[in-house]
Amino acid sequence: MKARSLIVPLVLVGLAFTLVDRSEGQRGGDPEEARIIRGLTISPVRLARRGLDRNLVGLGSYIVNAQGGCNDCHTNPSYAPGGDPYQGQPKKINAAHYLAGGAQFGPFTSANITPDSHGLPAGLTFQEFRAVMRTGHDPDEPGEILQVMPWPVYGEMTDHDLRAVYEFLKAIPHAEPGP
Repeated sequence: MKARSLIVPLVLVGLAFTLVDRSEGQRGGDPEEARIIRGLTISPVRLARRGLDRNLVGLGSYIVNAQGGCNDCHTNPSYAPGGDPYQGQPKKINAAHYLAGGAQFGPFTSANITPDSHGLPAGLTFQEFRAVMRTGHDPDEPGEILQVMPWPVYGEMTDHDLRAVYEFLKAIPHAEPGP
């Protein structure tokens, strides 16, 4: 009898874990849904998604803002006044200069990767962007290899993930580098 009385609670616990797992991104059978939703939620800037793929924009935001740390180098300064988590403050990304580059790393300056007047992130087509991410060849300095950007790591990303990052970068507003 004791074994039988334990079965019902164990089944209920198993069911609860199954439901929690599904709520974390398995809705509709899309395992990326939780990352897409999280990405759309954590974007520090308003997104212009018209004509863009919502799922790619959301996934790209997740990669850029939760995994890639792109803000750390491509936003100057990275955090808004009073919002620097390294100073024990509640995190607030510098939305005014988000991904606009201008951070100095010795003789190198991070690039502005926001959309140009034609809507191209860093002024690059997707094919050019993918080539930069895969090879590290600086599009502004032919023959030069990017020395600070961790392109050897990002270059291992799938084409789908790189497309998602590119789509997110198309959705953010253009910004100019900070002081």
